[in-house]
Amino acid sequence: MEIFQNFLQQSITFFAIIDPIGISAIALSILSPNISKTQISIIARKTSITIIVAFFVVLISGDLVLKLFGIGEDSLQVMGGLVLLLMALTMVRGSSSSEAQDDTRSSKKDEEMAVIPIGIPITFGAGLFTTIIIFKNQVENSIELFTLVLAFCINAFLFYLVLRNSVYIKKYLGVTGQNVVTKLMGLIVGALAIQFIVSGIIHLSKTYI
Repeated sequence: MEIFQNFLQQSITFFAIIDPIGISAIALSILSPNISKTQISIIARKTSITIIVAFFVVLISGDLVLKLFGIGEDSLQVMGGLVLLLMALTMVRGSSSSEAQDDTRSSKKDEEMAVIPIGIPITFGAGLFTTIIIFKNQVENSIELFTLVLAFCINAFLFYLVLRNSVYIKKYLGVTGQNVVTKLMGLIVGALAIQFIVSGIIHLSKTYI
């Protein structure tokens, strides 16, 4: 039961941070207005593969980074919570990464933008990086590690479906609908950020007091 609860929390957390509907709106804003269905499908596939590869890189090398810089798990949890809190405030305010994207358009083909900037850093940014490391450090056995990987892969697949059908979703929801979804995801991310911060501070206080 506890494993299922952890899996559910991880899945919801990843979904809220990735915010596929909000990201799809940003992606459409930096891609060509007359992009074809075939191209958007290719971009969705490449971007999804990019974030999955990035996930496994962080999952495998995250602990090494912590040890290399001498960063404690609890300190990372507090800092990660602050990063997520800032991200949540940005989502709730309604400002997005697309503010500076007008100049991103260049002679590059749309498909070349699938990895950078859509995959990294727009979709897979600091928020996901810290969250993955925090969740990895909470893993106690191989089953929990499997559920963590499964939770992310499911969200990567959902992200793929949303981005692939982003043109239709944009027409159905409209700008207002997309903003509402992003704000709701921001509230969830904010609540999780507070939880990370409080939990990290409690553990740090037990260590130093």
